[in-house]
Amino acid sequence: MINRIRDVRKNRGFTLDEVARRCEPPTTAQTIGRLETGTRTLSLDWLNRIADALGVDSTALLALPDQDNIPVAATLDHKGAHALTRTETIHQPTVEAGMVALRIKSSTGDYRAGDDLWLSRRTPDDYASALNRDVLVPRPGGRFLFGRLIGREDGKLQILPLAAGARQQIVSDPAWIGVAVRLVRSL
Repeated sequence: MINRIRDVRKNRGFTLDEVARRCEPPTTAQTIGRLETGTRTLSLDWLNRIADALGVDSTALLALPDQDNIPVAATLDHKGAHALTRTETIHQPTVEAGMVALRIKSSTGDYRAGDDLWLSRRTPDDYASALNRDVLVPRPGGRFLFGRLIGREDGKLQILPLAAGARQQIVSDPAWIGVAVRLVRSL
């Protein structure tokens, strides 16, 4: 069975150790790593424990047969494009339960007009995993704030908007935030 634990874990911003500690009962980072890579059998019990630790539905952790995979032809680094040493595929992105999107209408920061940004919803218990990530924060009256989460102190989030010269904004802990996990850009 091919799993997507690593992809989901990285998208959610967790380390192996954080996932291991969040499991009920807690386990080790080494065990989570072995389950990710397939060197240890992923049972239904483990699948559900890890899904709960990551705050996702267990189906988000599986590469299902009806999902399309794109074969990787080459890799690109600072020295150019290179042939693969082993076969790789890219899995079709999974939409998590409760996920939201942000459509970029004009360029700001690293984002261009026409980009779509997929956001993973997080609750206050998971805000620490979103530090130094781009987040969408709901505000009263149907307004939103988008920027980099740079801190959380005394129940308040410190957000740095992406516009040049923008000043830090303080928001009392909202019920949820959306953490940027996938950028969709047409070329």
